[in-house]
Amino acid sequence: MELNRETLLMALPVLVLMALLEAVYLRVIKKHPYDWRESLTSLGVALGGHVLRLVTVGIVAVFAQQAWQHRLLTLSTQQTGYWPALFILEEFCYYWFHRFSHTCRWFWATHAVHHSPNHFYLSGAYRLGWTGPITGGFLFFSPLFLLGFKPESVFVVLGINLLYQYWLHTELIGQLGRFDRFFNSPANHRVHHASLGPYLDKNFGGVLMVFDHCFGTYKAEDNKRPISQYGVLPAVVSYNPITVVFHEWRRIGHDLQAASGIKQRFLVLFGRP
Repeated sequence: MELNRETLLMALPVLVLMALLEAVYLRVIKKHPYDWRESLTSLGVALGGHVLRLVTVGIVAVFAQQAWQHRLLTLSTQQTGYWPALFILEEFCYYWFHRFSHTCRWFWATHAVHHSPNHFYLSGAYRLGWTGPITGGFLFFSPLFLLGFKPESVFVVLGINLLYQYWLHTELIGQLGRFDRFFNSPANHRVHHASLGPYLDKNFGGVLMVFDHCFGTYKAEDNKRPISQYGVLPAVVSYNPITVVFHEWRRIGHDLQAASGIKQRFLVLFGRP
């Protein structure tokens, strides 16, 4: 979710409006409580990320250009199958990027920001961590550049992936039958964001569920076991964007101070969250 943030920010006014409409519907029509401060925090995180991006965007751009210059092939966007092949391969890379973002604490420290809301609102879609360019999550996409896909094309497909996932962050859309089986959907993404035991570390695909089925990480939403808890453990209760963005990094710092020996410190940084 942290890559190609620019696409999301360009669409941010429309996305905020949609989140506002969801909030009004939940509060006025459905008579459900709505945590306005949590949504405003998500907006603050998104805007702060935009400012920081002005500093960090060069890191990803330089890396992509260097990888492209050392490509094994040179593919043309006019070639038959260029875009379908890029889409499938990008989904494969995204799957592993996303999976490692949950299973390696170094990457989780950034991704935990996205999972920190304790409610499942559309506004949570643009609550993205700021430290992705520093942790090197973009390295998971290096095979695409080396295979000869142009950096511009890769960023376009990543942008589409990111925008597609916006509508997944809601409880207003129920299960969609066979669609849920093959595509990422609100039901599948609710499972992904749940902080309950049976649902942890499931459904890592961006648009497709294909690789979740292939690697055994697919989990369907169970009507008999409704999701009642979202967020991270321990829960983040702050409405301060700075606290939200760096909460896991602070925990890592404390754990590093308490750790003894190289092995323990390595596990603090790169072991499971």
